[in-house]
Amino acid sequence: MTQCYYNAFEQDAALELKKELHQTIENDCNSAEDIIILCIGTDRATGDCLGPLVGEHLKEVIPQVPVYGTLAHPVHALNLEETIQEIYEEHPNPFVIAIDASLGIPEHIGYATLSKTPLIPGKGVNKKLPAIGNLSITGIVNVAGFPNSILLQSTRLHTVMTLANCISSALYWYFLDIQCAPLYAAIASDTVSAVPSSINEIRSATLTGVQNSLPKIAP
Repeated sequence: MTQCYYNAFEQDAALELKKELHQTIENDCNSAEDIIILCIGTDRATGDCLGPLVGEHLKEVIPQVPVYGTLAHPVHALNLEETIQEIYEEHPNPFVIAIDASLGIPEHIGYATLSKTPLIPGKGVNKKLPAIGNLSITGIVNVAGFPNSILLQSTRLHTVMTLANCISSALYWYFLDIQCAPLYAAIASDTVSAVPSSINEIRSATLTGVQNSLPKIAP
């Protein structure tokens, strides 16, 4: 799998990212119960707050999934190694999805990326931190090659928020699919008439109103 790019400003970006996530995790992860989400970054800098924003959102909408890195408890350069150690101590066979902001070329600002390689936090700003993740998702928030001070001052919050909504929506929809899989199987089978009407109502609401029901991160 080569690195995939998704323009977060396009309407179907989150759906396309969710589809690729579903296929990749299905091929490489033994069980969805092994999934750990690690969101890296700090709320002290606009250019580095993507991870905590995604983590904060996911903590609310998928509380059954272990999420590390939120606005209240960010995972950053000072505690990353400690957090990685904690993950492997508490979870015997973790499948880590690592999320962080990244830098790129001007044409890719506002794109989310998905890769089957570990995330290397701090690479864009010359920090040496441990690689982590079975899958990595990044949001390109600014241009590579400028001093840190300029990056922190010039990163647009609107871009970060749009990327955060795209990435968190894709992950939320992935776990919603997992939850609803038995329901979809029952509806598709010959026993569909035996499915209670209340379940059919849930299916209808899920298929037609999922985007409206997804809590948004307020700018």
